[in-house]
Amino acid sequence: MQRTVVTINSNGRQSASFVRVASAVGWQVRAQMRDMNGLVAEELSELPNVTIYVGKLEDRKFLDDLFRGAQCAFINTTHWGDEVAIGRSLADSAKKAGIQHFIYSSMPDHAVFEKNWRGLPLWAPKFTVEQFIRQIGLPATFVYCGIYHNNFTGLDFPLFRMENQPDGSFVWQAPFHPNQALPWLDSEHDIGPAVFQLFKEGPRKWNGKRVPLAFEMLTPMQACKAFSRGLGRPVHYRRGPIVINVPTPTGYREHLSALEDTLAEKAAPYFGPDLEKDCPGVALQLWEGNRDMEEYAREVFPTEEAANGLTWMEEVEKPQREIELDFQVNC
Repeated sequence: MQRTVVTINSNGRQSASFVRVASAVGWQVRAQMRDMNGLVAEELSELPNVTIYVGKLEDRKFLDDLFRGAQCAFINTTHWGDEVAIGRSLADSAKKAGIQHFIYSSMPDHAVFEKNWRGLPLWAPKFTVEQFIRQIGLPATFVYCGIYHNNFTGLDFPLFRMENQPDGSFVWQAPFHPNQALPWLDSEHDIGPAVFQLFKEGPRKWNGKRVPLAFEMLTPMQACKAFSRGLGRPVHYRRGPIVINVPTPTGYREHLSALEDTLAEKAAPYFGPDLEKDCPGVALQLWEGNRDMEEYAREVFPTEEAANGLTWMEEVEKPQREIELDFQVNC
């Protein structure tokens, strides 16, 4: 089943995950990037069956050339530039090229479902693009990705900071209720295989469907317990406001504010009202080899932290009796 597939923003986590899988099974991949800067771009350019297309998504001629002769596409637009306009142009070029299966990475606009919910600024444009894709009749499937394990960091970034304590433990502070179930996945490990399976099963099964890609539904308390098992250190959850200590773009600040209001205070379902009942069942049917939160914490998190210049993993491990302390939460 050798095919030619188009990806965009290909050095991002979602697209890169898929490019690695498609390359490994012999598909011809046209991987768009704005430039060749960075380790991921270098890695993907050296993979077999991958051709890098450097160009701007605002260029319609470039898009027509990108899609011409291809059979399918995995498209994850971003907030760089006019996301809605770019998304529409991508869909138009794909339709013009006769793309047989267009998989779009979407997210909900919560304001559409409930008048008291605020739409999240970095998600709502994706939902608008999804509606356009449906309107033009492109054979398409819409994946909704859960929270990345990879969002956790020891750096002083908002929302997913794992703050290292003097005693070697960690604290994650976030506005979610301690028992609010949230969808999770390992973006680099699991998006690629799941999307590839959707292509294999094809639009006959998946045309028009929304597919939640979440391999676990974990509360913040459960996520911290899984992290603690993986790291061999206590990890505590503390419910509290999102703290922003570093320069943050205005658009992301607005997104975090809406997230705090809609998802945390009003406890709106992460994917909107219809999809979480299918989590994690649908994702596990697509890909059973997923990497769960505990495995991520044990196998990947320390490596990513070291790459960011952090050194807590070099400290002497705490005695096991300290690791097994009861978990507490500050509500």
